[in-house]
This record gives sequence, structure tokens and C-alpha cells, in this order.
Amino acid sequence: MFQNSMSPRVVARKLDAISRTATRPRVARGSRSAAAALFSAQFVACVFGFLTEAHAQHLLHTTDDVAGVNLLPGDAAVLDMEEVKKDLPCTVTSIKPVLGFDLRFHAGYEISLPLRELAGSGQTLTVMFSVTPNSAKDSPRYFSQKFKVPEIPDDAGGKTLLGGEFDIGEGTYHIRWLMRDRQERVCSSNWDINAALNGRDQEMKMNIRPEDVEASEPEFFKPEPPVSRKSDGDPLKVKVLINYAPQESAAAAMAPLDASALVSILRTIAREPRIMKFSVVAFNMNEQRVVYRGDNLDEIDFPGLGHQLSSLRLGMVDYKQLADRHSPTDFLTRLVQDELVGTPADAVIFAGPKAFLDEPVPPETLKDIGAIGYPLFYMNYMTVPPGGWSDTTPWRDAIGTVVKRLRGFEYTITRPRDLWTAWTDIMSHIVKVKLASTATASSH
Repeated sequence: MFQNSMSPRVVARKLDAISRTATRPRVARGSRSAAAALFSAQFVACVFGFLTEAHAQHLLHTTDDVAGVNLLPGDAAVLDMEEVKKDLPCTVTSIKPVLGFDLRFHAGYEISLPLRELAGSGQTLTVMFSVTPNSAKDSPRYFSQKFKVPEIPDDAGGKTLLGGEFDIGEGTYHIRWLMRDRQERVCSSNWDINAALNGRDQEMKMNIRPEDVEASEPEFFKPEPPVSRKSDGDPLKVKVLINYAPQESAAAAMAPLDASALVSILRTIAREPRIMKFSVVAFNMNEQRVVYRGDNLDEIDFPGLGHQLSSLRLGMVDYKQLADRHSPTDFLTRLVQDELVGTPADAVIFAGPKAFLDEPVPPETLKDIGAIGYPLFYMNYMTVPPGGWSDTTPWRDAIGTVVKRLRGFEYTITRPRDLWTAWTDIMSHIVKVKLASTATASSH
């Protein structure tokens, strides 16, 4: 098959369209190439198997160096004329901007191309396009992308889907686009897109400036840029417990939607300037093990976390665990006891999909924990509407039950605004409790 024929964010939009959610987050475990493995190009009556290598898109210049772009004369002429050409008979379809959990708009395109047009001993398809904000028509942003095509029989039938994407801030943009093969046949088009926050979404602070254009980041667990932290007063310390698992518990891979939600939750926490120390524990309920631990960190180690998460074997369960129906509950019970009792944090935050177990954590265990001296939160993501999957329901799960019994707070994250609103409320609680405890300590 024509594997990796679309960028992972476009893949996520496909998955999101199937689930009919209001948002289309795009992230996968480890890297975007891992997410792309979830999607293969679609064929129409094609009986051959093929593999292609898709290179990441590259921004051809920095923001202030538009003059430094050297386009081939033929490419420059096609883009400048904005003429729709079909020498290479492809069909390109615009992907409208959608807001991700990372608070960036993601836009792109899909390309449909008959396989017979690629027949031969190997092709290279080159895509060139520009994205121009309407308010800065003299400052287009140019991108390039290449697809390497293997040898394809002359009688190959069907079509392949290719694709690409880019990140933008709020604004209106004009796209000029072309694709050419080694024979210099060209397919070209142009279109306009608009990215806008509506209603209550306008309260959110985006992670990309209005009318800005950027290449999509190819690495999901890249290091977080340095944060200017507020060291005045008593610094805040937070522990995060991440259930890194797909919403569909039997899934053999982490869907981009699921990973996007979890990584975005963690990055939202990491970017909070009032938090000075982080402890992170990543676990998986299916494998019933802690995958990663980082204690008392100045910054969250995203590359280290991503590396450890790559060891997960999603969709596989040890037969001994299957034979013991109490095993998942026992694991969660030990986790709660080990991570909540005696922790020096100012807050503990659970994050992950709903975890439904045959048995809840025993109430006596929670009684033994007693009153905790810090606020407890649960940010569960549910990016598929209730009823979309059998185990995605509005009912409280095992972790939610623990948090409720310990008088914590639960938030359901289904769209970007939910994440922004939940974190605003969580920080309000943390700061309020911290001020109260500091005032009490000062009065003694």
C-alpha cells in the first residue's frame, strides 16, 4: 500500500470525522511518523501493495527572510499565475482550519492521484506551496514537501491519497499550491481559508499569534521551550499521574486524538509559570505498570517521557492478569496508596481516559489514606461523544470514584475550550488552598 501517504494531523482529522467530534486534535505516540502508520492510502480496485516515503514539510525561510527563498523559475511562474493546471491529473482538496488541543489552528490539503500516473521505475513528487495572510500580502510563507514513489506496474489501478498540513493563527489566508513529477507535469490550484475563534473560545489564549504561519512540528515529545517561572513567594509543587492509554481499551495503538489530548494536558501544566517543581508518573492500566517516573523536576522531560512510553504494548494483556479479575483493581489500589500518601505536592492531578474496572478501589483503602492535605484533580478526556464507543460513557470510572471519595474535583475534556477552562479552575483551587495553608502556618 501507499503507506504514510498523509500527514498525521490529516490522519487525525480522518479519525475525528469518523467519530464526529467538534475538535480535531492531531498527535500520536513518539512521533508523527508513528501516527501516520495508522493510516494507509485508499485504493479503488487496486490489488498491488506499495510503500512510499513521505518527507516532512519544510518552511523555506524564516519569518523575516522571504527574499531568501529561491524557487525554480517554473515553480515561481505557476504560483504567480495562479492558474489551475492538470498536466498531472491530481485533485487537491483544502482541509479547513480546525482548532487542536494545543490551541493552534491546523489546516492542510488532501491529494487524490491515479496510480497509473505514477507507473514506472520510481517517481519523486514535489509539492510547493505558499500561505499568505491577507493583511501581509507581501510576506508569503513558502513550504516544500517530497514524496518518493517506488516502482509501480503500468497496469496498476486505483488511486492514492497524499496530504500535508501547516499551523496558523487566527486570520484569513490565501494558499497557492502545486505538485510536479520528474517529467515536469504539474498539478496546481489555489484557495482561501479563514481561522477564527467563535463564542466563548475567544477567551482562550492561543499558542500561535494571529496571522502567523508555521510548519507543523514533526516530533510530538519535543522539549518544551523554557518558561519564565514566578519564583516569588512559596513555590508550587505539582504531581501528575498520567494514564497513558487509548479511549478504546482494546485498541492496539494510541490514536492521534487520544495522544493529542494527553500531551496537550501535560504541556498546559508544564507551561504554568506559577509551578516551580513537577513530579510525573505515567502508567498504563492495561499493562498494569508504571512506565515512567520523574520526581521533583524543574521542567517536564518530554523526550524522556516519550521514549519510555514507546515501550508500551497496547492491546496486549498478560494471560496471568486476564485470569485474575482483581488484578486491575489491585494495581490501581497500590498506585493510589503509593502516590497519594505522604506526597509533598501542593496538588495531585490524574489525567487520562476513563478507566472502567470490574471492581472499584476498596472503600477501606481510601479510609486508610484519610484526609489529604492538598487538592486532588482528575482531568479525563473523552474526545468521542457518549455512545461513540462502548466503553466511552458519561458514568464515573474507577479513578473518578477515587477522586470523588477523597473530595477531589473531576473535569471532562472533550474539546480545547474544556481544557482551557478546566486548567483555569484548577489553578484557582491550587492557589487558594496554598494561600490558606501558608496563612495558617504563619499564624502559628
